[in-house]
Amino acid sequence: MAHRWISTAEQQELWQRWKGGESLSDIARILGISAASVHSRLRTHGGIAPPEVIARENALTLSEREEISRGIALGHSLRRIGRTLGRSPSTISREIKRNGGANKYRAHLAHQASFIRARRPKLCVLATHTALRDHVAAKLACDWSPAQIAGELKVSFPDDETMRISHETIYKTLFVQARGVLKKELMRHLRTRRSMRRSIHSTTKGQERGGIKDAISIAQRPPEVADRVVPGHWEGDLIVGSNNSQVATLVERTSRFVVLVKTEGKDATSVRTALERQVRHIPDELKRSLTWDRGTELAQHKQFTIDTGVQVYFCDPQSPWQRGTNENTNGLLRQYFPKKTDIGCFSQEELDEVAWKLNTRPRKTLDFRTPASKLQDVVALTG
Repeated sequence: MAHRWISTAEQQELWQRWKGGESLSDIARILGISAASVHSRLRTHGGIAPPEVIARENALTLSEREEISRGIALGHSLRRIGRTLGRSPSTISREIKRNGGANKYRAHLAHQASFIRARRPKLCVLATHTALRDHVAAKLACDWSPAQIAGELKVSFPDDETMRISHETIYKTLFVQARGVLKKELMRHLRTRRSMRRSIHSTTKGQERGGIKDAISIAQRPPEVADRVVPGHWEGDLIVGSNNSQVATLVERTSRFVVLVKTEGKDATSVRTALERQVRHIPDELKRSLTWDRGTELAQHKQFTIDTGVQVYFCDPQSPWQRGTNENTNGLLRQYFPKKTDIGCFSQEELDEVAWKLNTRPRKTLDFRTPASKLQDVVALTG
């Protein structure tokens, strides 16, 4: 799914759902945008919703600014313009000076500028209090948590109200790096080592943890899989890029033929539906088995097998060599998707082009034949 502009209402919903503890993939699916887009927006603000810009109750309206502009054009005095609007002359004077003076004043530009000024980030307490900032930074460097720092300040400085800060303010100053008050390196001293704030409602309840339910071990694979004689046995994995982006890779063991699959997230539902969509294009004689690692992205393997007829086997924990063909292919793919690349920006058509390049490149392990020609031959022989 391509990146796209999202409306103000969608942005508000994004932050509400994130605050409610929903996952990146769930938010992306509901809003109809990529998980990478959601992650990028959250990361920019450190996972903390930006404050809503609300005009002051007594702020000048656009119609009032238009009246000021007309009054200037007619040569009216500040007092006369103020009398017309029910505003003081000093308010009119400040408005005109703030927006270029009488000769340059334009109502719509002045109105836009007022919202920009309202959105301008205000200095936080650590930016204006050097002693407090240095104390917080020193304790963070000693691996203290923000809650411990906030509590210790009351004990160490019982009579100094200026040496006070909440743990939430420390987190905000760390995660909202646009402020630049605390060094980014200090985030590494947090116990979670996260790069952005998560909701207290965020939970892994209901997710598969530490294993996959009813997983069939690689030890139960038929001997023909290891022999690489019968085509149709695949190895799969996710390659991960920046901004929470990922692409699923499928490699046919006999021919090393590659299929790349665009996914909207790395949650089990997104990965299963993406794989099913792509597997439908594979001929039936090439849909025999799939070997995956222990990643929970394929926790819905039973439904995948029901929908596609492809039996899924899982490697032993921490045993990437059991998918050696796939691991080697992922290394080749880094030529096209270097680490820290936002893979979510690639369309399925662009992924197909990359796969085609690999499938039509001679491989030493195939005696310098191409995976495409090798697959064609083995299918003809077994057919």
